[in-house]
Amino acid sequence: MAEKVLKKGNEVIALGAIHCGCDGYFGYPITPQSEVMETLMEEKPWETTGMVVLQAESEIASVNMVYGGACCGKKVMTSSSSPGLSLMCEGLSYLAGSELPCVLVNVVRGGPGLGTIQPSQGDYFQAVKGGGHGDYKIIVLAPFSAQEMYDFVGTGFDLAFQYRMPVMILTDGMIGQMMEKVELRPQQPRLSDNEIAKRYGSWATTGKTPDRKGNTVTSLALDPKVHETLNHRLQAKYREIEEKEVRFETLYCKDAEYLLVAYGSMARICESTVESARAQGLKVGLLRPITLFPFPVKEIQRLMPQLKGILSVELSTGQMVEDIRLSVEGKIPVDFYGRLGGVIPTPEEVLEVCMSHYIK
Repeated sequence: MAEKVLKKGNEVIALGAIHCGCDGYFGYPITPQSEVMETLMEEKPWETTGMVVLQAESEIASVNMVYGGACCGKKVMTSSSSPGLSLMCEGLSYLAGSELPCVLVNVVRGGPGLGTIQPSQGDYFQAVKGGGHGDYKIIVLAPFSAQEMYDFVGTGFDLAFQYRMPVMILTDGMIGQMMEKVELRPQQPRLSDNEIAKRYGSWATTGKTPDRKGNTVTSLALDPKVHETLNHRLQAKYREIEEKEVRFETLYCKDAEYLLVAYGSMARICESTVESARAQGLKVGLLRPITLFPFPVKEIQRLMPQLKGILSVELSTGQMVEDIRLSVEGKIPVDFYGRLGGVIPTPEEVLEVCMSHYIK
């Protein structure tokens, strides 16, 4: 029987890492995600599963330790919050360019700058448009519950190794600090080097053996033609992901005339908004992107013929709304509503905004 616990979202990130057979966590404390490392230290997985847990001297050190572990084919991860992820972006670009699997967790707080420790969704651009340099993308998962915080660690590693690329869990301080009931999975064993090679290919730097040469992992290609080939391979991979890995949920979209689009904590708010709208006879639906990259472009386009308009609800000045507008190609109105500084809108507030657009 599955174990059920009452935990914070940040805490179950740590439990998810242990239970999915993570080999190593390297991080640095920053509010509002410090419970991830604190929980790992309390659980002491090095005594049970052999997982390495290390507080590095900085976020820059953390992401480069992840790079080293990923080069060896290990399940490695880190977590931070907004300013910390900014410091990791150079390493993230290196991970993407070297085609290395890993999981990064960003428990977003308000900015720009040091900003506030309150929840925000202002890091959407940084996550889905590539916060580091170069033409790269990463898979971005957006949980809206503590259960998904836990589940997406295992899902993230599966996708990271399947496509050999970084995967980010993009959440915020509201879900990270929220305490909910979570169902835990049975402990998964850590994979050996041979099991990794058999399942995902023998690209890791596990040393020379009598039957093969050693591997070199790098993102450096001084020959322009070699580098162009690398970039074309990466772009082909991203297109494959856009075809195969789009994930979303819908609510009351079958007959919806007006659509709310929201992810993470704002999707929770909008669920109540949609229920209230329906009670008043308004045909409002909700689309919740679960993957922010790849974005559910085709689902938005599928719904467009029946829609009078779309409202993007975000804890930002408007970032995801740009991807919605690109999806609809100017064919229907797309409006935006957001709050800043950690101010969480109420369902009634969102409904009032929705009605102001819906009822002309």
